[in-house]
Amino acid sequence: MQSIRRVVVNSIDDIHVEAVEAPQPAAGEVLVRSTIVGICGSDMHAAHGRHPFMSLPFWPGHEVIGVVTGTGQAADGSLVGRRVVVEPNLACGHCDQCLAGRYNICATLDVFGCQTPGGMTDAFVIAADRIVPLPDDLEDDWAALIEPLSTPVHAVRRAGDLTGRRVVVIGAGPIGLFTAIAALDAGAERVVVADLLESKRERAVRLGAHGAFDSSAPDAAELAQAELGGKAHVVFDCVSRESTVALAIEVLDKGGSLMTVGVPAGKTLVDLDLVQDRELTIIGNLMYVREDVLHAIEILRKHPFPFDEVVTATFGLDEADKAFHASDDPEQVKVLVRVAEPA
Repeated sequence: MQSIRRVVVNSIDDIHVEAVEAPQPAAGEVLVRSTIVGICGSDMHAAHGRHPFMSLPFWPGHEVIGVVTGTGQAADGSLVGRRVVVEPNLACGHCDQCLAGRYNICATLDVFGCQTPGGMTDAFVIAADRIVPLPDDLEDDWAALIEPLSTPVHAVRRAGDLTGRRVVVIGAGPIGLFTAIAALDAGAERVVVADLLESKRERAVRLGAHGAFDSSAPDAAELAQAELGGKAHVVFDCVSRESTVALAIEVLDKGGSLMTVGVPAGKTLVDLDLVQDRELTIIGNLMYVREDVLHAIEILRKHPFPFDEVVTATFGLDEADKAFHASDDPEQVKVLVRVAEPA
Protein backbone atom coordinates (compact mmCIF):
# COMPACT_ATOMS: atom_id res chain seq x y z
CA MET A 1 0.00 0.00 0.00
CA GLN A 2 1.43 3.38 -1.00
CA SER A 3 1.06 6.03 1.68
CA ILE A 4 1.07 9.81 1.52
CA ARG A 5 1.46 12.61 4.06
CA ARG A 6 -1.59 14.54 5.25
CA VAL A 7 -1.89 17.30 7.87
CA VAL A 8 -4.45 16.89 10.64
CA VAL A 9 -5.42 19.67 13.07
CA ASN A 10 -6.70 18.42 16.40
CA SER A 11 -6.19 21.82 18.05
CA ILE A 12 -3.82 24.75 17.69
CA ASP A 13 -1.38 22.87 19.93
CA ASP A 14 -1.84 19.49 18.24
CA ILE A 15 -1.08 19.72 14.54
CA HIS A 16 0.85 16.91 12.93
CA VAL A 17 1.47 15.03 9.70
CA GLU A 18 -0.14 11.61 9.45
CA ALA A 19 0.45 8.81 6.95
CA VAL A 20 -2.66 7.69 5.03
CA GLU A 21 -3.31 5.47 2.06
CA ALA A 22 -2.84 7.20 -1.29
CA PRO A 23 -6.26 8.00 -2.83
CA GLN A 24 -7.52 6.79 -6.20
CA PRO A 25 -9.93 8.83 -8.33
CA ALA A 26 -13.47 7.51 -8.71
CA ALA A 27 -15.68 8.20 -11.72
CA GLY A 28 -15.80 11.91 -12.46
CA GLU A 29 -12.87 12.67 -10.16
CA VAL A 30 -9.29 13.75 -10.71
CA LEU A 31 -6.17 12.93 -8.71
CA VAL A 32 -4.16 16.04 -7.85
CA ARG A 33 -0.60 16.33 -6.56
CA SER A 34 -0.50 19.32 -4.21
CA THR A 35 2.24 21.88 -4.73
CA ILE A 36 1.34 24.81 -2.45
CA VAL A 37 -1.41 25.52 0.07
CA GLY A 38 -2.43 28.68 1.89
CA ILE A 39 -3.56 28.95 5.51
CA CYS A 40 -6.82 30.86 5.86
CA GLY A 41 -8.32 32.82 8.73
CA SER A 42 -11.05 30.17 8.83
CA ASP A 43 -8.35 27.53 9.39
CA MET A 44 -7.04 29.53 12.34
CA HIS A 45 -10.48 30.08 13.86
CA ALA A 46 -11.15 26.34 13.57
CA ALA A 47 -7.77 25.40 15.06
CA HIS A 48 -8.62 27.55 18.08
CA GLY A 49 -12.10 25.99 18.29
CA ARG A 50 -13.81 29.28 17.44
CA HIS A 51 -15.28 28.66 13.97
CA PRO A 52 -19.08 28.40 13.99
CA PHE A 53 -19.22 25.97 11.05
CA MET A 54 -16.04 23.88 11.43
CA SER A 55 -15.30 21.29 14.08
CA LEU A 56 -12.15 19.59 15.31
CA PRO A 57 -10.32 17.63 14.13
CA PHE A 58 -10.12 18.87 10.56
CA TRP A 59 -7.84 18.27 7.60
CA PRO A 60 -7.00 21.67 6.09
CA GLY A 61 -6.24 22.86 2.60
CA HIS A 62 -8.97 24.72 0.72
CA GLU A 63 -6.51 27.26 -0.71
CA VAL A 64 -4.65 24.71 -2.81
CA ILE A 65 -2.70 24.64 -6.06
CA GLY A 66 -1.63 21.37 -7.65
CA VAL A 67 -1.05 19.31 -10.76
CA VAL A 68 -3.53 16.75 -12.09
CA THR A 69 -1.79 13.36 -12.21
CA GLY A 70 -4.71 11.05 -12.96
CA THR A 71 -8.41 10.87 -13.78
CA GLY A 72 -11.26 8.52 -13.04
CA GLN A 73 -13.78 7.34 -15.59
CA ALA A 74 -15.79 10.09 -17.31
CA ALA A 75 -13.25 12.75 -16.32
CA ASP A 76 -11.41 14.65 -19.03
CA GLY A 77 -8.08 12.87 -19.58
CA SER A 78 -6.57 15.99 -21.15
CA LEU A 79 -6.45 17.51 -17.66
CA VAL A 80 -3.50 15.27 -16.75
CA GLY A 81 -0.42 17.42 -16.38
CA ARG A 82 -2.39 20.65 -16.00
CA ARG A 83 -1.69 23.03 -13.15
CA VAL A 84 -4.95 23.81 -11.36
CA VAL A 85 -6.54 25.71 -8.53
CA VAL A 86 -9.32 24.07 -6.53
CA GLU A 87 -12.70 25.76 -6.21
CA PRO A 88 -13.62 24.18 -2.86
CA ASN A 89 -17.41 24.73 -2.83
CA LEU A 90 -18.97 21.26 -2.69
CA ALA A 91 -22.56 21.92 -3.72
CA CYS A 92 -25.51 19.59 -4.37
CA GLY A 93 -26.34 21.08 -7.78
CA HIS A 94 -30.11 20.75 -7.47
CA CYS A 95 -31.37 22.96 -4.63
CA ASP A 96 -33.02 26.32 -5.42
CA GLN A 97 -29.77 28.20 -4.79
CA CYS A 98 -27.71 25.91 -7.03
CA LEU A 99 -30.27 26.08 -9.82
CA ALA A 100 -30.12 29.88 -9.60
CA GLY A 101 -26.33 29.78 -10.05
CA ARG A 102 -25.68 30.71 -6.41
CA TYR A 103 -24.08 27.41 -5.44
CA ASN A 104 -21.87 29.22 -2.93
CA ILE A 105 -24.95 29.23 -0.68
CA CYS A 106 -26.08 25.69 -1.55
CA ALA A 107 -28.63 24.34 0.93
CA THR A 108 -26.22 21.54 1.89
CA LEU A 109 -22.90 23.27 1.17
CA ASP A 110 -19.69 21.64 2.35
CA VAL A 111 -16.24 23.09 1.76
CA PHE A 112 -13.25 21.03 0.73
CA GLY A 113 -10.67 21.33 3.49
CA CYS A 114 -13.24 22.52 6.03
CA GLN A 115 -16.00 19.92 6.32
CA THR A 116 -14.06 17.35 4.26
CA PRO A 117 -10.32 16.48 4.12
CA GLY A 118 -8.49 19.09 2.08
CA GLY A 119 -5.38 19.65 0.03
CA MET A 120 -2.68 20.04 2.70
CA THR A 121 -1.42 16.62 1.70
CA ASP A 122 0.78 15.05 -0.96
CA ALA A 123 -2.21 14.08 -3.10
CA PHE A 124 -6.00 14.21 -3.06
CA VAL A 125 -9.03 13.45 -5.21
CA ILE A 126 -11.81 15.86 -6.05
CA ALA A 127 -14.64 16.13 -8.58
CA ALA A 128 -13.29 17.28 -11.94
CA ASP A 129 -15.70 20.22 -12.04
CA ARG A 130 -14.09 21.62 -8.89
CA ILE A 131 -10.76 22.44 -10.52
CA VAL A 132 -9.83 25.41 -12.70
CA PRO A 133 -6.79 25.15 -15.03
CA LEU A 134 -4.25 27.92 -14.56
CA PRO A 135 -2.80 30.17 -17.27
CA ASP A 136 0.88 29.61 -17.99
CA ASP A 137 1.80 33.16 -16.99
CA LEU A 138 0.55 32.80 -13.39
CA GLU A 139 3.17 31.18 -11.15
CA ASP A 140 2.12 28.72 -8.44
CA ASP A 141 2.97 31.08 -5.58
CA TRP A 142 0.82 33.84 -7.07
CA ALA A 143 -1.90 31.29 -7.90
CA ALA A 144 -2.08 30.36 -4.20
CA LEU A 145 -3.73 33.76 -3.72
CA ILE A 146 -6.63 33.02 -6.09
CA GLU A 147 -8.88 31.43 -3.50
CA PRO A 148 -8.47 34.10 -0.79
CA LEU A 149 -8.91 36.86 -3.41
CA SER A 150 -12.09 35.28 -4.81
CA THR A 151 -14.20 36.03 -1.73
CA PRO A 152 -13.36 39.76 -1.83
CA VAL A 153 -13.96 39.79 -5.60
CA HIS A 154 -17.39 38.24 -4.95
CA ALA A 155 -18.25 40.82 -2.25
CA VAL A 156 -17.10 43.70 -4.45
CA ARG A 157 -19.18 42.41 -7.38
CA ARG A 158 -22.28 42.15 -5.18
CA ALA A 159 -21.79 45.72 -3.97
CA GLY A 160 -22.66 46.95 -7.45
CA ASP A 161 -20.83 49.47 -9.60
CA LEU A 162 -18.09 51.04 -7.47
CA THR A 163 -16.95 53.47 -10.15
CA GLY A 164 -16.45 56.83 -8.47
CA ARG A 165 -17.60 55.52 -5.07
CA ARG A 166 -16.09 56.11 -1.64
CA VAL A 167 -15.26 52.84 0.12
CA VAL A 168 -14.17 51.86 3.62
CA VAL A 169 -12.68 48.44 4.33
CA ILE A 170 -12.63 47.45 8.00
CA GLY A 171 -9.82 45.03 8.81
CA ALA A 172 -6.38 44.85 7.20
CA GLY A 173 -5.84 41.12 7.43
CA PRO A 174 -5.59 39.08 4.21
CA ILE A 175 -9.29 39.35 3.34
CA GLY A 176 -9.40 43.07 4.11
CA LEU A 177 -6.29 43.78 2.05
CA PHE A 178 -7.63 41.73 -0.86
CA THR A 179 -10.99 43.52 -0.58
CA ALA A 180 -9.21 46.85 -0.91
CA ILE A 181 -7.32 45.56 -3.95
CA ALA A 182 -10.55 44.26 -5.51
CA ALA A 183 -12.37 47.55 -4.82
CA LEU A 184 -9.55 49.51 -6.47
CA ASP A 185 -9.67 47.14 -9.43
CA ALA A 186 -13.43 47.78 -9.66
CA GLY A 187 -12.89 51.51 -10.05
CA ALA A 188 -13.63 52.87 -6.56
CA GLU A 189 -12.70 56.56 -6.39
CA ARG A 190 -11.27 56.35 -2.90
CA VAL A 191 -10.56 53.32 -0.70
CA VAL A 192 -9.71 53.78 2.97
CA VAL A 193 -8.78 50.91 5.30
CA ALA A 194 -9.37 50.67 9.06
CA ASP A 195 -7.40 48.52 11.49
CA LEU A 196 -6.21 48.50 15.09
CA LEU A 197 -2.53 48.06 14.21
CA GLU A 198 -0.50 50.85 12.65
CA SER A 199 1.76 48.38 10.81
CA LYS A 200 -1.25 46.82 9.10
CA ARG A 201 -2.65 50.22 8.16
CA GLU A 202 0.71 51.14 6.65
CA ARG A 203 0.73 47.93 4.61
CA ALA A 204 -2.75 48.69 3.28
CA VAL A 205 -1.51 52.04 1.99
CA ARG A 206 1.55 50.42 0.42
CA LEU A 207 -0.83 48.07 -1.39
CA GLY A 208 -2.76 50.97 -2.88
CA ALA A 209 -5.29 52.21 -0.31
CA HIS A 210 -5.72 55.99 -0.41
CA GLY A 211 -5.65 56.27 3.37
CA ALA A 212 -6.07 54.42 6.65
CA PHE A 213 -7.31 55.10 10.16
CA ASP A 214 -7.41 53.49 13.60
CA SER A 215 -10.74 51.70 13.94
CA SER A 216 -10.48 51.81 17.76
CA ALA A 217 -10.02 55.59 17.97
CA PRO A 218 -12.84 57.45 19.76
CA ASP A 219 -13.22 59.66 16.68
CA ALA A 220 -12.83 56.81 14.15
CA ALA A 221 -15.89 57.87 12.14
CA GLU A 222 -14.58 61.42 11.80
CA LEU A 223 -11.16 60.09 10.79
CA ALA A 224 -12.81 57.95 8.13
CA GLN A 225 -14.71 60.89 6.68
CA ALA A 226 -11.58 63.03 6.65
CA GLU A 227 -9.68 60.35 4.73
CA LEU A 228 -12.59 59.75 2.35
CA GLY A 229 -13.61 63.34 1.77
CA GLY A 230 -17.15 62.54 2.85
CA LYS A 231 -19.25 59.64 4.07
CA ALA A 232 -18.81 56.17 2.60
CA HIS A 233 -21.04 54.77 -0.12
CA VAL A 234 -19.99 51.21 0.74
CA VAL A 235 -18.33 49.63 3.78
CA PHE A 236 -16.82 46.16 3.59
CA ASP A 237 -16.66 44.76 7.14
CA CYS A 238 -13.99 42.08 7.10
CA VAL A 239 -14.02 41.71 10.90
CA SER A 240 -17.75 41.52 11.69
CA ARG A 241 -17.81 42.31 15.39
CA GLU A 242 -20.31 44.50 17.20
CA SER A 243 -17.86 47.41 17.29
CA THR A 244 -17.08 47.21 13.56
CA VAL A 245 -20.74 46.95 12.58
CA ALA A 246 -21.45 50.08 14.66
CA LEU A 247 -18.52 51.88 13.01
CA ALA A 248 -19.69 50.82 9.55
CA ILE A 249 -23.19 52.18 10.13
CA GLU A 250 -21.77 55.42 11.51
CA VAL A 251 -19.52 56.09 8.49
CA LEU A 252 -22.07 55.11 5.83
CA ASP A 253 -23.90 57.79 3.92
CA LYS A 254 -27.67 57.54 3.67
CA GLY A 255 -28.62 54.84 1.18
CA GLY A 256 -25.23 53.15 1.58
CA SER A 257 -24.41 49.46 1.77
CA LEU A 258 -22.74 47.41 4.48
CA MET A 259 -21.14 44.31 3.00
CA THR A 260 -20.55 41.71 5.71
CA VAL A 261 -17.48 39.72 4.67
CA GLY A 262 -15.85 38.58 7.93
CA VAL A 263 -17.24 35.58 9.81
CA PRO A 264 -19.06 36.80 12.95
CA ALA A 265 -18.28 35.02 16.20
CA GLY A 266 -21.98 34.77 17.00
CA LYS A 267 -25.03 37.00 17.39
CA THR A 268 -24.20 40.65 16.84
CA LEU A 269 -26.14 43.74 17.92
CA VAL A 270 -27.02 46.08 15.06
CA ASP A 271 -28.26 49.69 15.28
CA LEU A 272 -31.37 48.77 13.34
CA ASP A 273 -32.98 52.15 13.99
CA LEU A 274 -30.21 53.79 11.97
CA VAL A 275 -30.44 51.12 9.28
CA GLN A 276 -34.14 51.89 8.89
CA ASP A 277 -33.87 55.65 9.13
CA ARG A 278 -30.99 55.92 6.63
CA GLU A 279 -32.25 53.21 4.27
CA LEU A 280 -29.02 51.29 4.61
CA THR A 281 -28.56 47.90 2.99
CA ILE A 282 -26.82 45.06 4.82
CA ILE A 283 -25.63 42.23 2.56
CA GLY A 284 -24.00 38.99 3.66
CA ASN A 285 -21.26 37.47 1.53
CA LEU A 286 -20.16 33.83 1.55
CA MET A 287 -17.32 32.57 -0.61
CA TYR A 288 -17.81 32.96 -4.39
CA VAL A 289 -18.76 31.31 -7.67
CA ARG A 290 -16.75 30.48 -10.79
CA GLU A 291 -16.93 33.95 -12.35
CA ASP A 292 -15.30 35.39 -9.22
CA VAL A 293 -12.49 32.83 -9.40
CA LEU A 294 -11.85 33.67 -13.03
CA HIS A 295 -11.77 37.38 -12.27
CA ALA A 296 -9.37 36.81 -9.36
CA ILE A 297 -7.08 34.98 -11.78
CA GLU A 298 -7.16 37.94 -14.17
CA ILE A 299 -6.31 40.39 -11.37
CA LEU A 300 -3.37 38.27 -10.20
CA ARG A 301 -2.02 37.83 -13.73
CA LYS A 302 -1.25 41.57 -13.59
CA HIS A 303 0.96 41.05 -10.48
CA PRO A 304 -0.71 44.19 -9.09
CA PHE A 305 1.20 44.44 -5.79
CA PRO A 306 4.58 43.49 -4.31
CA PHE A 307 4.29 39.75 -3.62
CA ASP A 308 6.30 39.92 -0.39
CA GLU A 309 3.84 42.42 1.08
CA VAL A 310 1.17 39.71 1.06
CA VAL A 311 3.00 36.37 1.32
CA THR A 312 5.05 36.86 4.47
CA ALA A 313 6.15 33.30 5.30
CA THR A 314 6.46 29.88 3.64
CA PHE A 315 6.97 26.50 5.34
CA GLY A 316 7.29 22.90 4.20
CA LEU A 317 4.52 20.36 4.74
CA ASP A 318 6.42 18.74 7.61
CA GLU A 319 6.48 22.17 9.29
CA ALA A 320 2.71 22.64 9.16
CA ASP A 321 2.53 23.19 12.92
CA LYS A 322 5.03 26.04 12.61
CA ALA A 323 3.03 27.47 9.71
CA PHE A 324 -0.14 27.55 11.81
CA HIS A 325 1.62 29.16 14.75
CA ALA A 326 3.18 31.75 12.43
CA SER A 327 -0.34 32.54 11.17
CA ASP A 328 -1.28 33.48 14.74
CA ASP A 329 1.12 36.42 14.53
CA PRO A 330 -0.89 39.54 13.55
CA GLU A 331 2.14 40.84 11.65
CA GLN A 332 1.87 37.94 9.21
CA VAL A 333 -0.46 38.30 6.25
CA LYS A 334 -0.57 35.13 4.16
CA VAL A 335 1.38 32.03 5.21
CA LEU A 336 1.91 29.31 2.61
CA VAL A 337 2.78 25.63 2.99
CA ARG A 338 4.90 24.26 0.15
CA VAL A 339 4.11 20.58 -0.41
CA ALA A 340 6.17 19.99 -3.56
CA GLU A 341 8.00 21.99 -6.18
CA PRO A 342 5.99 23.14 -9.22
CA ALA A 343 5.91 20.86 -12.25
